[in-house]
Amino acid sequence: MTTNSRPPAAIRRRPRIRAALMGVAALVLASCADIKGDPQTLPQDLINRATETIDRFKTLPGLAAIKKHIALARAVVVLPSVVKAGFIGAAEGGHGMLLVRDPSGRWSYPAFYTLGAASFGFQAGIQDTEVVLVLRSEKALQAVLEHQGKFGADTGITVGFMGLGLEASTTANLGADVLAFANSKLGLYGGVSLEGAALVRRKDFNEAFYGPGATPRAIVLEGKFANPLADGLRAALGAP
Repeated sequence: MTTNSRPPAAIRRRPRIRAALMGVAALVLASCADIKGDPQTLPQDLINRATETIDRFKTLPGLAAIKKHIALARAVVVLPSVVKAGFIGAAEGGHGMLLVRDPSGRWSYPAFYTLGAASFGFQAGIQDTEVVLVLRSEKALQAVLEHQGKFGADTGITVGFMGLGLEASTTANLGADVLAFANSKLGLYGGVSLEGAALVRRKDFNEAFYGPGATPRAIVLEGKFANPLADGLRAALGAP
């Protein structure tokens, strides 16, 4: 009588599952380091990375159309790194900034926000994606300023996706309030989901970068605050 010494398949899979979980944990920890970054130094780093994202998107064949959409946008939100990681449930987050275009085409200085979202169901994987949200309507802008950017069917803000690796319908995007351009730098997910996501105002970042009393509305609409360290980003967007 012979015996099979080969361990059951479930046992053989355990090291792979453990390695996958460790990878997810490592990415989450790296993301947390960014999420919990120093308000005194992180805003400038975010602006530098956001400028690189805009410049890169304008050269990538699958995203170059962003140039014409930015030229007609009411506002943009630039998120140079949105990290999504999960096993069973998933968390998604990253820092970014809102800039508003005035009637003359001039871009405001940036107001800082943090994107946060959570989802449930079986979904194992990790992703690091740079995202630019083109806000095409006043309604979309007010959703960010007044309601901290809660996108989705429940708020009436429609979102269309365009990006490398994303099969977005051009027809479906024509009437969208927000166009999300995405470039996945790392990951197994097919894209970033904004359903149920919220953009949370970062008072600490805004006041560290501009000074006390720097609210998003005072920065992007009222023009009460400015910092020349953000002029490179404004120029990348096409500020006159």
